[in-house]
Amino acid sequence: MKIEGPEVYELAFTPTSFEVLCPKGTNKFSGIATNKLPKLYIASIDRKPVYVGLTKQSIRNRLRLGWKAAGEGGYHGYAWRRGNDKATLSVWCHVDAVNRNERDIETVEAEVVFLIRSAGQWPPFQTEIHFHPSTDVHRQVALDIVRRYQL
Repeated sequence: MKIEGPEVYELAFTPTSFEVLCPKGTNKFSGIATNKLPKLYIASIDRKPVYVGLTKQSIRNRLRLGWKAAGEGGYHGYAWRRGNDKATLSVWCHVDAVNRNERDIETVEAEVVFLIRSAGQWPPFQTEIHFHPSTDVHRQVALDIVRRYQL
């Protein structure tokens, strides 16, 4: 399992829109955040994870969906966009995923959320998680990711 990242972006937002600051100084996502491979992303505020997500679409498209959602079909979008105005978004990509299969990165996502919970509490805006049997590799990748945060 080959994971690249993180790519780290700063987000400024209101409940209805967001702006991104790329480390390259632009207002666009780049690199792994733009590909269609399975990605894990973490929104954090003051180095504390508030949401852990997964996508195979570009990060911009995924965020756009989370910002535009208004409850149709039961999805209300990202709760962390309300009551906050800035966050850091870190993105990791499973670059050797076979046929873009997200099962491995989804397993890492669950392990990351578990480690955050084990340190005290669930990410405050986490609304869903899928659990799969994990291996030492999944758990090590999750541990490497979580070490970047203040839990």
